[in-house]
Amino acid sequence: MTPPALPFNIQKLGYIEYQVTDLERSRDFYVDIIGLFETARDSERVYLRAIEDREHHCIVLKRAPRAGVAHFAFKVESEQDLDALEAHFRKLERPMRWIAAGERRAQGRTLLVQDPLGFPVAFYAKLEPVEWFLQKYHLHRHGCPTRLDHVNVLTPDAQKGYEWYCNGLGFRPAEITEGDPPESRIWASWLFRKSTVHDIAVMTGDGPAVHHAGLSLMEPMGVIRACDALAGAGYADSIERGPARHGISNALFVYVRDPDGNRFELYTGDYLTTDRNAPPVRWRLDDARRQTLWGPPPPRRWFEESMAVSSIETGEEIAKQPALMRAIPTYVS
Repeated sequence: MTPPALPFNIQKLGYIEYQVTDLERSRDFYVDIIGLFETARDSERVYLRAIEDREHHCIVLKRAPRAGVAHFAFKVESEQDLDALEAHFRKLERPMRWIAAGERRAQGRTLLVQDPLGFPVAFYAKLEPVEWFLQKYHLHRHGCPTRLDHVNVLTPDAQKGYEWYCNGLGFRPAEITEGDPPESRIWASWLFRKSTVHDIAVMTGDGPAVHHAGLSLMEPMGVIRACDALAGAGYADSIERGPARHGISNALFVYVRDPDGNRFELYTGDYLTTDRNAPPVRWRLDDARRQTLWGPPPPRRWFEESMAVSSIETGEEIAKQPALMRAIPTYVS
């Protein structure tokens, strides 16, 4: 699928902002156990980065009365792209507002939008540069996350979500799950701007909601070291699913819940998508290998629980709408 020509260039998923109820507890979990690095903090937020990051942060922890996702953000190539995106969303009559340069720590001018699927999404061109930790091997710990790789979202109509991200924002599909003919409806899609399997996955489910964000690891043993660190620190119950390997993406993974229940994935071993015109890998909805190539099926809560998102206008949590269709999941009771 070739996306339409658009007057802006989204480069990659840039960061995600998690809401947490205890900022210090969450900071210690992500830094001391997971192995991210604290770049900065203030009274309301802690800014974290991974070893490949050359920008100020890839995860922000925001003090809040409830858990969830405040927003996720895509990096664009230039300031002119931000103006083009503003015009794009204005035509769609979507709620949006500007965050001025310097209003957020280390961050340039940023456009915050409630997209057509209901997600709070930011677009930015500049974050302050930071020291590159890739070869600071003496600082690497535990799973050693290398970057924020992707975000996985739930929406009642994943076909509509696929069309929005491909036609509206210029993403390309690496893999899709679709129903059997004659309907052949898309139930989930893995969509990219950078040259890996996905920057965002759009799945059928009650939404808008965020299922997880994925942190890439340097190599497979990082998954085991992360699990050992979690167990050794008394967080074994935070390991929700895995270790196992996905059929979709081919990645080795483990899913983890932070102290507030926010979900993230530690993920390694996917593949490059440098041939941007290659047709997507297609999976049948009834093929359980798409979820788990090997390893136990997901637990029930992996399907039934997700992270709420909020209105950029009121700050109130957005009520989830039921999915248009229901798959029959394969899970552990």
